[in-house]
Amino acid sequence: MNKYKNAVIYCRVSCDEQAKGTSLDFQEASLTEYCRRNNINVLHEPFREDYSAKTFSKRPEIKKMMNFLKSHKNEVDVVLFYTWDRYSRSLEYALTNIRQLKKLNIEVNSIVNPLDNNASDFPTMLGIYIGSAESENNKISLRTKNGIHEKAEMGKCTNKAPRGYRNVQIDDHNKYVEIIEEEAIIIRQIFAEVAKGVETATYIRKQFLRKGYKIPETSFFELLRNQFYIGQIFVREFVDVANERKTIPAHYVKGLHEPILKTEKEVENFWKVQEILDGKKKKTPKLSKKVHPDAFLRKYLKCPVCGASMTGAPSKGNGGTYYYYNCSKDGKHFRCRAENAIEGFTKYISSLKPNKEVLKLYTEALNFLNKTNNEEKEIDIQKFDIEIMRIEERRSKLEDMYMDEKIKQDDYDRMKERYKKEIAVIQEKKTIEENLNRSNIEPKLKYSIDLIDRMDYYIKEGKVEVKCKLLSSMFPEKVVFDGNSYRTNSYNSVLDLIYKQTNELRGKKRKNGESFSTFSISVPRADTKPTKHHPIKRI
Repeated sequence: MNKYKNAVIYCRVSCDEQAKGTSLDFQEASLTEYCRRNNINVLHEPFREDYSAKTFSKRPEIKKMMNFLKSHKNEVDVVLFYTWDRYSRSLEYALTNIRQLKKLNIEVNSIVNPLDNNASDFPTMLGIYIGSAESENNKISLRTKNGIHEKAEMGKCTNKAPRGYRNVQIDDHNKYVEIIEEEAIIIRQIFAEVAKGVETATYIRKQFLRKGYKIPETSFFELLRNQFYIGQIFVREFVDVANERKTIPAHYVKGLHEPILKTEKEVENFWKVQEILDGKKKKTPKLSKKVHPDAFLRKYLKCPVCGASMTGAPSKGNGGTYYYYNCSKDGKHFRCRAENAIEGFTKYISSLKPNKEVLKLYTEALNFLNKTNNEEKEIDIQKFDIEIMRIEERRSKLEDMYMDEKIKQDDYDRMKERYKKEIAVIQEKKTIEENLNRSNIEPKLKYSIDLIDRMDYYIKEGKVEVKCKLLSSMFPEKVVFDGNSYRTNSYNSVLDLIYKQTNELRGKKRKNGESFSTFSISVPRADTKPTKHHPIKRI
């Protein structure tokens, strides 16, 4: 190799090779001494690579070396390294790089196993040196993959611990993850807030950002999807080479680590979050207590004398057991048979029955608004698609610039990763938008209008739970019943508007101060004096 006059030195090492005595210092010393003995000028300080990567494009030092060689064309004769496996363990990538250097009239060579680059058997010999290294590398890679799969099946964390955890290593064979309690508290709060379904996940992330918890949007959604927090380990799809290349599908196993979300409520929050992100409906909470069929009205009434809430209890008389409503503060204020109050209330609801034409008008209006909302949603989804297309165009231009060598490898990798993350964020937003309110709303509108039209029927014949839900939605405030008439200061604003328009269409006009929410009925007068019944048991 004495034909070489000018050279650059390339050293590469991994932790394993350092243990074997082929450290960067050893390689540099050997290469420098070789150049001194053979009168070869070293034009640049040695390029010392301690980064392991299969492809040349991902090695920082070799990228610097290539930039130097391109800017000093016709000045460098050879790139020298210690052994061929220090140059590359992949025959494919080695031949590609050799062709690139050949265009610059630069050769590559090892000082331990030198080869004539122009010899006819050069590719064969190169295949022997680098091919054997590649075979060994493949064996190491296979052993590593098998080891990772085996540990994952055992429930061990094989990657960098997610947010809220830290990796702990006692020695090479004793590693585990532990909870960072300060972060774990925040993560529990995040899941609790998202599980409520009141605010969007994006809005909640911004709220925590204002509190000082910084997390990128993509990472935030990854956190919400990660079953690691409920004690599960994800095992990737695995091809078992030793078992006729049998494919084991990806799955979850119980992890050995302590979950951050470990109580029953916290685990329930996790799965609620998954349903919300998937666009599924939130379950309606059940009523805490069963209500007596004759007692459902008491919680919506108040005493006409003092305004206190009403209570109720069964009372035995000569004709049997009857249910009574009375003032919870003082039973002397008001007392009334429950069946009379319910009968009168049903008539009261019947008087509020809206005009068919008004209901038809509202049905058409709601359908129009629903159609408009769906059209706006489609426009939003199209905007997401357009934004993704724009980023894809930028990424395509970036690849063209890289192929034309107009940008450096570092800039290309950084920008490519940025575009990838931007697309992932937009795609996640698009998925959420597509899943929101996907069910057809028209049947719900039809049911709602029918409910308003037949309110008296549901109050009379419906289940107690249905009656309670209806009354809760109809009356924001309690209703006053004095034994003769019902009155209330307000009820649901939508119903209020419908009923007002109904009465106007019927030609009913309000006098000054008169409210449509007042209705008189003919029922037995409520007692205002103590009655001679057995003691009342409050329920």
